[in-house]
Amino acid sequence: MSPLQICLLISSLLFCVGLIGALSRSNAILVLLGIELMLNAANLNFIAFWRYGPNPELGTGVIFVLFSIAVAAAEAAVGLALVIAISRHRKTVRLQEANTLKG
Repeated sequence: MSPLQICLLISSLLFCVGLIGALSRSNAILVLLGIELMLNAANLNFIAFWRYGPNPELGTGVIFVLFSIAVAAAEAAVGLALVIAISRHRKTVRLQEANTLKG
């Protein structure tokens, strides 16, 4: 197995764990954790294809990963702010009880 295939296998396993975690949990914080795992799997793919691609001296893969990390940080900040607001209002972080966002 080539190193690219190993990186892609690890990335696909990480993505599957994140997907299963995001779809099977009812806790909003654990769903956000699963989404973060999926974003990290995409980052691993970006780095693997950049490193083992035809022109690794260009920093395109690193630039994509930096933008992806910035998006993940913004998503985590907004998601956690929503979870805190819902938990203060409804006194729970379960997604089944947070189905309406009316005031």
